[in-house]
Amino acid sequence: MQQYEYKVVPAPARGDKERGLKTGVERFAHTLSGVMNDMAAKGWDYLRAETLPAEERAGLTGKTTVYHNLLVFRRPLSLDPAQGVGVHAAHEPAANAEAEPASAATPATEPSRRALSADAPEGRAPSLRASRSDEDEDS
Repeated sequence: MQQYEYKVVPAPARGDKERGLKTGVERFAHTLSGVMNDMAAKGWDYLRAETLPAEERAGLTGKTTVYHNLLVFRRPLSLDPAQGVGVHAAHEPAANAEAEPASAATPATEPSRRALSADAPEGRAPSLRASRSDEDEDS
């Protein structure tokens, strides 16, 4: 059975201005197609759009329900035992995952991502708090 991983991104709230697009619906459609094409280039298939409720704070003690428009994408996972179960087919970070730490950077053979280096020279960090002598001079 084919397994998938899913990624949910917020739908654009408004259309970006673009030359030749005069109406709001044309601008919105252009912006939405740009988001969908970017995701498709990364190996994600558009699945559906959802409007989901979320409870958020209103004021100091109140709560209110707001609705968020979201786009749902999916891509198949590879079930090849050599690659490991649950490995996605494209060489892309996992869905909705944060960036990998520098020690787990990908090899230089993959041109689409740059490896991070810890070879930066170390220097003295700036002081965030005033020292006692600075406080005495201000008095």
